[in-house]
Amino acid sequence: MNAVLQETLERPIIDAAYLANPYPTYQALREAGPIHWSEEFFGGAWLLTRHADVEGVLKDARFSAQRTGAWVNDREDTRGELADFQRLFARALLFLDAPDHPRVRKVMNAGFRPDAIQKLAPHIEQTVTELLDQVEHLGNFDFIEAVARPLPVRVITKLMGIEHPQQHNFMIWSDDLATFIGTPQPTRAQARRAQSSLLDMSHYLETLLALKRQTPGDDLTSRLVQAEAAGEIHGSAELMAQCAMLLFAGHETTRHLLGSGLQTLLSQPEQWQRLRQDPSLVPGAVRELLRFDSPVQYTGRRVTTDLVLHGQQLRRGDLVLPLIGAANRDPARYSQPDTLDITRNEGSSLSFGSGPHVCIGAAVTRMEAEIVLRQLLKRWPELSLVNDTPHWLSNPLYRGLVTLPLRHTAPA
Repeated sequence: MNAVLQETLERPIIDAAYLANPYPTYQALREAGPIHWSEEFFGGAWLLTRHADVEGVLKDARFSAQRTGAWVNDREDTRGELADFQRLFARALLFLDAPDHPRVRKVMNAGFRPDAIQKLAPHIEQTVTELLDQVEHLGNFDFIEAVARPLPVRVITKLMGIEHPQQHNFMIWSDDLATFIGTPQPTRAQARRAQSSLLDMSHYLETLLALKRQTPGDDLTSRLVQAEAAGEIHGSAELMAQCAMLLFAGHETTRHLLGSGLQTLLSQPEQWQRLRQDPSLVPGAVRELLRFDSPVQYTGRRVTTDLVLHGQQLRRGDLVLPLIGAANRDPARYSQPDTLDITRNEGSSLSFGSGPHVCIGAAVTRMEAEIVLRQLLKRWPELSLVNDTPHWLSNPLYRGLVTLPLRHTAPA
């Protein structure tokens, strides 16, 4: 092992260098071995570094997605202060195992059928146009604030049939939840803020659900309400959990793909130039950007039965973190994995997961990114970065930018 990799292994995994660029750390871990124990994540977790292992665990029922109990209700919560948080959080699709997971996912799938997603395309086009029009007169603007944050909120609220979204509140609620979920050792204050935001979101949604019960429409929330009435969704808490997590998930990961993806392209002008010359490459470019810098860097599973993996004894209840970001740069799976190649044709990455929990909204996220890129290429082909130092979030789970200052040629 070379000196750089050795030095990387000897320091804490999560530090400033990791948050700025986690991939050297992943390389060091991957080359040192396929599995590592780390006390830095949630009091102790097994880290998986290689594509085959990450994909395998995501498909293996011995590794459970039902993991919120020890996470939300920690040992300090002796008075059950976070009970409401746990009650909602644990019922979200993301944290369900069979048989509950396939039951709820079947209901949710109806809102993400190809025909339903295609109906969103004109709305996304119009929204992107409006957002870019607002900064047309500016030479410099912050892409995160102008486009990456508001766009996914407006898309997911349209899908859910929310006619007058509280966009600003949704962003605050999402930020609080993302901070809690993405912090390896969340504090009590972070947990309280996340619970407060989740409950505020739920109170807002109660009004929406009451409206959809009285006057259902052709939207996902109406389908969920009807599924509850039919017994396919079990009770109001399960219904609320799906709606809340849709709002959160529909906003958080998409904005990071938009921001970091555009930053990556503009920092490699030859790739941006190729897209300018051939916009038909945009769908492949989005797939490659997802692989190159995944918005979600890892996920979690709990071991359901004692087992041995790569010579390590894993006990029932152990936490396992499949490192998606590491898997997407595995040289055993991708040729020259640290090189961005928008014409790459080596299959999909694991950025949307794999197995039964593969991201239900993946097609919507890809569509948003493709529409944004096409409009930017057409409107501002000379778009450029204002500076070369990205301002990354201090969040090891969500790989995203705080700001992305850009420059375009404003009209005379």
